[in-house]
Amino acid sequence: MREFPPPPRAAEFSALIKKRLEEVKNSGGTRETVTIDWNGTLTPVEVIELPLSGLYYNPGTHRIRAQRSHDPVRDEAIDKDPWSAESQDYLEFLLQGDPANPDRRDRDFDKLKESLQQFGQNDPGLVTHQGVIINANTRAAALRELGKQSMRVGVLPESFTWADINAVELSLQLRKDHRRDYSYINRLLAMEEQASLGHTPESIAKEFRIRPTTYHQERWILSTIRELIDRSKSGGGVALRLVDFEDDQEKLKELHRLYEKLERVDRDQAEVLKEWRLAAILLDFAKTDIRHIDEAFLAKDYLADRLPANLKTGGFAAEQSPVSIPGLDIEIPGAVSAVAAARALNDQILRAKATIGSPGSELLGEDRERAQEVVEEARDAFDKAIDAAGRDARVRKRQQLAPARLAEACADIDQCVVDLVQARASRTLDEEAFDDAVLKLRGSLRKLAQQAGRGLPHPGDGVAWLIEAVSMEGA
Repeated sequence: MREFPPPPRAAEFSALIKKRLEEVKNSGGTRETVTIDWNGTLTPVEVIELPLSGLYYNPGTHRIRAQRSHDPVRDEAIDKDPWSAESQDYLEFLLQGDPANPDRRDRDFDKLKESLQQFGQNDPGLVTHQGVIINANTRAAALRELGKQSMRVGVLPESFTWADINAVELSLQLRKDHRRDYSYINRLLAMEEQASLGHTPESIAKEFRIRPTTYHQERWILSTIRELIDRSKSGGGVALRLVDFEDDQEKLKELHRLYEKLERVDRDQAEVLKEWRLAAILLDFAKTDIRHIDEAFLAKDYLADRLPANLKTGGFAAEQSPVSIPGLDIEIPGAVSAVAAARALNDQILRAKATIGSPGSELLGEDRERAQEVVEEARDAFDKAIDAAGRDARVRKRQQLAPARLAEACADIDQCVVDLVQARASRTLDEEAFDDAVLKLRGSLRKLAQQAGRGLPHPGDGVAWLIEAVSMEGA
């Protein structure tokens, strides 16, 4: 957890806050308060009006923690001086931007701005005694854009540390009446922060109103994202960012469920499918397409004949373990494992995506063009492989549809036996209706026997029985 230094003119602004708090206290009128949750205790704090020109955006807010990685250079500037005009402008830019792509204006921000324009500020924000906005950073950005000069805020106790500040901000966001959720990655970061403070998984899950199993899933996802970011780093200093994974929540959750299921049976198979699915996520395939990358996809190796040679071999050598030849003082490269091959393929895609998506990537010239070629070739190969897997899956589904329907019919007949016994015992059986239903069953079995026997010179025991039974009934 980062401890930030006081902003410029903190003492002067703190004196203004104390003066206004004293004025409110001595006014004798109705005093407005806002309730905060501090260490499990609900504490009211006084609300006053403060000039927006003296307030600072919180550089540690959970609201845009992941989005700060959008521009690593400006993010580093925030770490050096969070209160400079450049750093505050970058924070304001992120507060106005779409969480998945801050370069796009967030529609929710414009809706908030329109609401403030029409109805004014309904709820007060929250600031420290030094003028740092803790809750309502986005509202402050909207009010400033509307040309407002001040905003209503509750003032935290002067003794609050940054640990207290972060805890209060998180508790306010997790209330059921919150108006705008944290983005997905920011929720993951907030959970990680709580874990680093020594909170148990059970208490964190309760705080975030999720099951403990979901908490562990979220931690696995964040760990996987961090690993991908590390693997995407190249000599040019570019890498993927946390914000690049904002739109992949459901895809990553489905990946975790598949990985957990397969890991218990075959860890290598789980690792290969994990790498392939992550590659498909990076290549922006839809969730329904990525689902085709499963055990059958691996067993039939749909990618093998569709990957170009440079993607098959590029980077694999680093993963090979040398093999010593008995009796000779030489070593030869070991065979490339399926896991190593999948990781090497994914590493190429990771580095290519990082190069394309990095700020100023248009200046990278040949590197960017080469990275674009890698992404296009990989996407084309995955597209063909997924298409083939999807066609085969549809064929398998059609092959299994008739047996599945017959199994359902058997289950219904078994239940019918139970219902028949109970109806006769209670003398409530409608015998005429039951007889009509049996006649319909006879007609359905005749149709089934006619179709089941076609084109089968040597039918199995089940089909042979059905044909014989219908023939005897007809005779």
